[in-house]
Amino acid sequence: MTFMEHIALAGVLVSLVTAGSVHRRAAIDGCLANSSVPVDTKGSSTWNADIKPFNPRLTYTPVAVAVPTTIAQIQAAVICAQLSGVKVTAKSGGHSYASFGLGGEDGHLMIELDRMFNVTVNSTTNIAIVQPGARLGHVTNQLYSQGGRAISAGTCPGVGVSGHSLHGGYGMSSHKYGLATDWIIGMTVVLANGTIVHTSTTEKSDLFWALRGAGSNFGIVAQYEFDTFAAPSQVTYFNMNFRWNTTTAPGNLAALENYTKTFMPADLTMRAFVSSGSSYFEGMFFGNATGLKAALQPLQDKTGLVLASTTTTTFLKAFSHYSNAATDPTTPYSFQQTFYSKSLMLKGLNGTAAKNFVNYWYKVGPTNRRGWWFQLDLHGGAFSGVTNGDHSLSSYAHRDKLYLIQFYDQVYSGSYPSDGYPFLDNFVSNTTAGMALSDWGMYINYADNRLSQTAAQSAYYGSSLPRLQKLKAAYDPGLTLTNPQGILPVA
Repeated sequence: MTFMEHIALAGVLVSLVTAGSVHRRAAIDGCLANSSVPVDTKGSSTWNADIKPFNPRLTYTPVAVAVPTTIAQIQAAVICAQLSGVKVTAKSGGHSYASFGLGGEDGHLMIELDRMFNVTVNSTTNIAIVQPGARLGHVTNQLYSQGGRAISAGTCPGVGVSGHSLHGGYGMSSHKYGLATDWIIGMTVVLANGTIVHTSTTEKSDLFWALRGAGSNFGIVAQYEFDTFAAPSQVTYFNMNFRWNTTTAPGNLAALENYTKTFMPADLTMRAFVSSGSSYFEGMFFGNATGLKAALQPLQDKTGLVLASTTTTTFLKAFSHYSNAATDPTTPYSFQQTFYSKSLMLKGLNGTAAKNFVNYWYKVGPTNRRGWWFQLDLHGGAFSGVTNGDHSLSSYAHRDKLYLIQFYDQVYSGSYPSDGYPFLDNFVSNTTAGMALSDWGMYINYADNRLSQTAAQSAYYGSSLPRLQKLKAAYDPGLTLTNPQGILPVA
């Protein structure tokens, strides 16, 4: 159906919608059928697979599931939602920690994008055309096989390119090459009113800015154009074990902060991983082991860290090393973990904040018998591609942050306990106690569903929020594209 034919249905659909939620479901089902949009049959194996959440702690039921294979079908589905009075949510990889791909609540039209996963690299321009349901492992493998190209992106292969890159997209190439969102040069977008636009730095540049950092609030990206870089011919991944304690850790964190801010070269991306059973640093260096050792020496001199292992290999094999599942997934796909997660973006971790962080880590951490861990990425610094990215071209609000910390508390069987939440809540609140609000934030790709909408907007989008709220009023004043932590419009 054409756009105008959809509008002609509006009178009939509105009368159904006003009669209640049952008729709203009938309206959306009827519109999708009349528009020839592929859907999952309720209760079928594909329906059950598509609404299966990554985090079973947060299970929601959509009013309908559209499974488009073309941009026109995405458009038709959005128009049907508009006419039926139904909220819309797009699901790319489905790895949202808060199940926002399902809507974050019951009753959305879910547009399952993972049937659209093609990746094509232009051999002349090296620009990659990427469909919105491609997963990072597939994108990485296809870019590499089509001319040895790459983008900066995360290492979890099942994560969808859309949610990842539209909200930042940090990974093992980011210290040199910035965020995944920095490599987006154009997007074809279905807006909340059902129109299709193209956006870039020269076309609807305000929308381009908003999408690169807060994308899920402003449209459904139906196609990406990514610039790419030549994948490094030589990559060295490594591991450094450490044993700190409450006495030595604050001083070592101070040394780590100084190293990250002033010494850490662009070719090195690194993170600390701490669990109830182990503590180590790991990362990737674009070069050989000799170069890596020289890059790490200033940190080792101050902290006593010992380089335990190094492996020099190809870019693709290094990606596989950090992958937590099949390295080239498309569809069908299934991966689940039951957990609660939080995050912190910090300008630094020193003084009282460092002592509070260390005390909680060493004194409260051992009391938790679940599978908890935190991962501290060295996100910023003088030579960081994230810090030095063009702040004016994206709404990603945390380029001034030195660290990105992900906190994760997992159960391996059964339900997450109702009394488990304070463990991570207090870890974060103890660390930020006394900090200025401008010194910390949170990362939406590690969404905390327990935040209020007001707190979430501020933590995720920081100084970008006022402009984002105005753009929300311009592009989606009726909140068609939203979730319980979505950006609220302000005129």
